[in-house]
Amino acid sequence: MNTTKQQIASILEKLPDDCTLEDMQYHLYVADKIHKGIERADVEGVVEHQVAEQKLAKWLQE
Repeated sequence: MNTTKQQIASILEKLPDDCTLEDMQYHLYVADKIHKGIERADVEGVVEHQVAEQKLAKWLQE
């Protein structure tokens, strides 16, 4: 796995030269949320698609 510094460098390399500081912050924020979500899924497990649809349908009916 890449270090945090390597991950940031990879994201910055993909952004256009004229991107704003807000663009950089947004992409770093999204990458962090994705990384944390994957870690959480590894620890807690995931819900099957069909189960998620059933729960969502139940919530939407209330």
